[in-house]
Amino acid sequence: MRDFSKVPSKEAITRTQKALMQNGIETIVVPNRAEALKTVLSLLPEKAEVFTMTSITLDEAGITKEVNDSGRYRSVRNALYALDPKTQAREQRKLGAAPDYAIGSVHAVTETGIVLVASFTGSQIPAYAYGAGTLIWVVGAQKIVSSLEEGLKRIQQYVLPKESARARKAYNLPDSFNSYPSKILLFEKEIQPGRVKLILVEEPLGF
Repeated sequence: MRDFSKVPSKEAITRTQKALMQNGIETIVVPNRAEALKTVLSLLPEKAEVFTMTSITLDEAGITKEVNDSGRYRSVRNALYALDPKTQAREQRKLGAAPDYAIGSVHAVTETGIVLVASFTGSQIPAYAYGAGTLIWVVGAQKIVSSLEEGLKRIQQYVLPKESARARKAYNLPDSFNSYPSKILLFEKEIQPGRVKLILVEEPLGF
């Protein structure tokens, strides 16, 4: 099995960037997570409404903390936490589906410019597919794969075991729990110019 934790060659990164750009996804290559954080913050206006999706990548880059704890932005995540899911589920769905800015990550990017996002609940997919005014993805270059088939293998063979372990720890779930992708978004092209920006980090980030 291929080592899905390994950053590919510079040539593969360049091919992927070119393909993504041709598919309407503005792609910025940065060397490390510190530069990824700087780049993300440069794209966010002061006091912007921003939703950070649950993401190890964002956590490792310091983006989750900066957006939600700095007071510089209107945090959708903080607003969601303030709502009661038993009585305000409708408000939560609407708030999460169409933020002005959404920031997250993905699980694979093909060298032909297709982005794959697997989700257990599907909660991030509405904002990714259409709802967010501006979508920013932060992606470790180890997520680059040669094809759609290899991207699906990456999700099944590499991402799911790691996500299962994360979820068991984060939500105090039994050892028998195994996550699975109930929905997979194949993002092939963006037709709204400038809406989607992908920051490709030349080091392993997230899983």
